Amino acid sequence: MKKPTLQQRLRAKNRSQSLLIGVTWYNAETWAQVKAAATDPERFEDSFQKWEAMAIKARREFQRSGVRAIECQIIPEEFFEWCAQNNQENNSTSRAEFVSAKLTEALETKA
Repeated sequence: MKKPTLQQRLRAKNRSQSLLIGVTWYNAETWAQVKAAATDPERFEDSFQKWEAMAIKARREFQRSGVRAIECQIIPEEFFEWCAQNNQENNSTSRAEFVSAKLTEALETKA
């Protein structure tokens, strides 16, 4: 297999650096509130401290791979209202969709 040229490697690097993701983020209080109301509380770590360590590590891994990872604080009341408006349960899928929607909204406001 042929090794990629410098130009091909640079193009790939530029493409990956343009990737942007929102990372679900909490403080101790909001983590507890969202977990208490979740339909899948087993998907949460055992403690906020364990969740925080995992989240920091995951964000670091994204950044190492060239992906811009933006912390998106979940405000429970806002998230629960979004769930009600979109006929969603508080589960891992809806939390990810909410963060994605908030990031998209923030980027559109900037543009």
